[in-house]
Amino acid sequence: MISIIIPVLNESEHIISALGNITENATAKNIAEIICIDGGSQDDTMHLISEYADNTSFNIQVFNSEKGRAKQMNTGAKKATGSILYFLHADSYPPKSFDSLIISEIQKGNPAGCFKMKFDSDHWWLRLASWLTKFTWRACRGGDQSQFITRALFDEIGGYDERYVIYEDNILINELFARDTFVVIQEWIGSSARMYREKGVWRIQYHFWAIYIKKWLGADADQLYLYYLKKIKNSSISKK
Repeated sequence: MISIIIPVLNESEHIISALGNITENATAKNIAEIICIDGGSQDDTMHLISEYADNTSFNIQVFNSEKGRAKQMNTGAKKATGSILYFLHADSYPPKSFDSLIISEIQKGNPAGCFKMKFDSDHWWLRLASWLTKFTWRACRGGDQSQFITRALFDEIGGYDERYVIYEDNILINELFARDTFVVIQEWIGSSARMYREKGVWRIQYHFWAIYIKKWLGADADQLYLYYLKKIKNSSISKK
């Protein structure tokens, strides 16, 4: 069975549609639980999750954790009972029967992978970037595409590296590529382009590339996070 793990922080705008997408596109018997790990939300996220949980046949659980996606996802993994872990962002929407598709890949001997991803944007660059995610290329991977992995392999790797406040998804993906254990399921997962809309497509893309290159050149977790804070998190809004 699959344990779905969703890190959340002030996601009141998206969490109900995210949970709705999951319960509409999966079969309850395949899902051990949906685990939402809250990093200290100050909005109605926790209340909305609890309210939704009371009105569905799916097992939805809510836990608290220290802020930080790596810490939150590791906390979720510790709470999970499924033999397959599926890490999903709160603004990403997997396709119909995603649970059966994941289980099928596991049964084929593929212990980890993701879906190809489509941004909810008509911007030509984001459409191209979305199209490129169909290929099993390391440079085209990211957390928005979601991540399924067997519990055994996740434990072997040691989970997400909590030193990384950002780039944590890519660190795990690096471990999977090093083991040659990664597959891209050829169905679309939808993902929000909200950061691109807020701060500008080219600004965000440039700085994501810069982070990728900095890591390749040897930057550590703290250096990547400081760059993110300066150039992305606290940057002013710009035109697309």
